[in-house]
Amino acid sequence: MTAKAHILVIDDDPNTLASLARAFRLAGHEAAVCDNAARALDLAKERHFDLILSDVVMPGKDGIALLGDLKTVGVTSPAVMMSGQATIEMAVRATKLGAIDFLEKPVGVDKLLLTVENALRLSRLEAENRDLRRRLGRHEIVWASPAMREVMAQIDHVAAAETRVCIRGETGTGKELVARALHEKSSRHGGPFVSLNCAAIPAELMESELFGHEKGAFTGAAARHIGKFELAQGGTLFLDEIGDMPLAMQAKLLRVLEEREIERVGGGQPLPVDVRVIVATHRNLEEQVRQGTFREDLYHRVFVFPIMLPPLRDRREDIHVLSEHFVQQLSEQNNWKPKAFSREAADALEHHPWPGNIRELRNVIERVMLLAPGNVVDAVAVDRALPHTFASSGDAVAADAASGTLAERVESFERATILAELKRNRNHMTNTAKALGLERSHLYKKCQQLGIDLHAVRQPEPA
Repeated sequence: MTAKAHILVIDDDPNTLASLARAFRLAGHEAAVCDNAARALDLAKERHFDLILSDVVMPGKDGIALLGDLKTVGVTSPAVMMSGQATIEMAVRATKLGAIDFLEKPVGVDKLLLTVENALRLSRLEAENRDLRRRLGRHEIVWASPAMREVMAQIDHVAAAETRVCIRGETGTGKELVARALHEKSSRHGGPFVSLNCAAIPAELMESELFGHEKGAFTGAAARHIGKFELAQGGTLFLDEIGDMPLAMQAKLLRVLEEREIERVGGGQPLPVDVRVIVATHRNLEEQVRQGTFREDLYHRVFVFPIMLPPLRDRREDIHVLSEHFVQQLSEQNNWKPKAFSREAADALEHHPWPGNIRELRNVIERVMLLAPGNVVDAVAVDRALPHTFASSGDAVAADAASGTLAERVESFERATILAELKRNRNHMTNTAKALGLERSHLYKKCQQLGIDLHAVRQPEPA
């Protein structure tokens, strides 16, 4: 066996205990022994065992009763039962109480060690499955709004195809979650999902990150590096914030998309790649094409099927279910007791503009969980956790932009500042521009760049 296991052995026969303990130690395991069920229960509650091996017929409480007691006190270690007086009824009762195997005495050493190995492997697989479910839970799309119903329908419609998808939406709206959903619902779901944030990679390193490099290709290249395209072979490559990719790199990406092969930096051998590329951006790609900062030919390659993610302020029906989801998620991660929201607290969350979108909401929920006393969150606790009161130095939304790249944080702050000033000036564009020290036309242009829907916030102004 490759891993050392901690095994608890229970049997009323001293010779059996001695021989089993010796066999386990020779196999590289650690064995604790005891001769009665009561002591075994105490030991199982005091420390964790990778496996419990117990005789069935013992004076006092038998092994079947011990199984029930272990289950009652929450001991989850896998258990294997053994008996020299085995019956089918006994084996059935043990299995119903959670035993994963039943051995008939006398047990040969080889068979015993094989049984233990199988039990430990099963236990590890169950632990991996629990961890996988927990990690997948972090990538779950939570929604209740008609706007997101339309998005989910689009995902279902295009996921199975090899069509290139461009996911658009403000920072923090969950673009990577949509990309993961497209991958999981596609025929490539058994392959890897690899993501790269183009805004977070320096221009001089972008080619190496995407295509890899050979040893000695440039100063500091001490070993071969496998790029994202190779890592995503047979799966999906998600290029987030593609609007921030340098022009020179855009040309090389276009060639790869057309020819379906890459060359590592410093290598002369083309390597075929079988990868579905999904891109995302919060920028206006059409405007970038007009300005010459994004290649038109690449735009037509990646912008085949657009999915537009609405900002949280336009899907307020989702705020409550997202809040409950984050409460549950944070409680599990931090071993916190879940809290409920009062009606007033829920209303306060729904009326906040959420310039940082879902990312901001999660940060606020985490602060609420830390700040709110008791098991019910009231409106006062929500107000304390919201950025306009939580940040004491006046940089209100910086607290909620404290994740992502510098560019994402700056844009989140700008968006929040403009939305707050619009609200303060009752959506009067002229007064808002004056308060921010901007020309009115500059404010309109800035709102367009930041994805602020002026039709939703603007009110008619007096002549």
